[in-house]
Amino acid sequence: MEFEQCLRENVPLAPMTTLGIGGPARYFADVADSEALLAGVDWARTRGVPLFVLGGGSNIVVADSGFPGLALRMCIRGIVTKLVSDHVELTAGAGEEWDPLVGRSVANNWTGWECLSGIPGRVGATPIQNVGAYGQDTSESLVSVEALDLNDKKLVCLSAADCEFGYRTSRFKSRDRNRFVITRVSYRLRVGGAPAIRYPELQRHLADLGLNTPTPADVRESVLAIRRRKAMVIDPSEPDSRSVGSFFVNPTVTVEQFSRMKSLSERWLNASEEIPSYPAGDNLLKLPAGWLIEHAAIKRGYVHGNVGTSSKHALAIINRGGGTANEILELKELIQSLVLQRFGIDLTPEPVLLGF
Repeated sequence: MEFEQCLRENVPLAPMTTLGIGGPARYFADVADSEALLAGVDWARTRGVPLFVLGGGSNIVVADSGFPGLALRMCIRGIVTKLVSDHVELTAGAGEEWDPLVGRSVANNWTGWECLSGIPGRVGATPIQNVGAYGQDTSESLVSVEALDLNDKKLVCLSAADCEFGYRTSRFKSRDRNRFVITRVSYRLRVGGAPAIRYPELQRHLADLGLNTPTPADVRESVLAIRRRKAMVIDPSEPDSRSVGSFFVNPTVTVEQFSRMKSLSERWLNASEEIPSYPAGDNLLKLPAGWLIEHAAIKRGYVHGNVGTSSKHALAIINRGGGTANEILELKELIQSLVLQRFGIDLTPEPVLLGF
């Protein structure tokens, strides 16, 4: 089918995002294979039109004016599994929905993803920011990525090492931003392996349930329960879940920076309060962004026009109904300003800002 036959104009993007905010794409098409993707890339380049590849819309804020280019929604499907000794090799199209895939692996007693349950979006997005939660990262199970290299318009295979993973980042998000479009991802999962139980909150939840040797299914259900408690599972009946999830990355600082930060914040905190921190490698500590936000005077349930922070988790900025992208950015900048003023920490946003 000719690409033009799939093309639509002035298509609203807000309904395709979990935040439900933003204007239309000037041009829009679904792409179900690499040939359609390449045709879309060629169409945009020939006409000098900006290009954006959209996944599940769970990590994006679209400008109120929309996107003045071509938005291609990634719909490449297909799941192939191969059992090899004590692990399974699984390759999924970038357009596959992530959480159903996690649920399927857990049901088969395959471990490696159980803590990544409840995360919205599609497979193609997982390597970009090395999606992770509750002590587990995508990079732990990822083997390779198939992607369209926009420099020469050829499909390439990149190993996990080639992806240059870091905490919530990769080469796709840093030095090669906008160079590759991920089409398929291959993972290696353990068959019958022990689930990952590293995160203190998850450990406490399982202990409260009396689960001393939890199964992967137990871990998945516990993660989903914790996420629901924070409105971090998409639910049409839950207004607090109309968000992009965590709006800011948990910052990582050196031990020395942390010491200076504690000195800076002494005048803001009660004498009995301690800034929580967690080891994050050699001489590094990870800080909970949600805690910093709440202690910088932006509480849960804070209202800013038609947007605000979730009543269950200050780290989530929500659309309270009729919200605008400009309101989202205003609240983002207010939060960043207060956290910087009170703790000397410059919070980094997680979502992609499109059309600004």
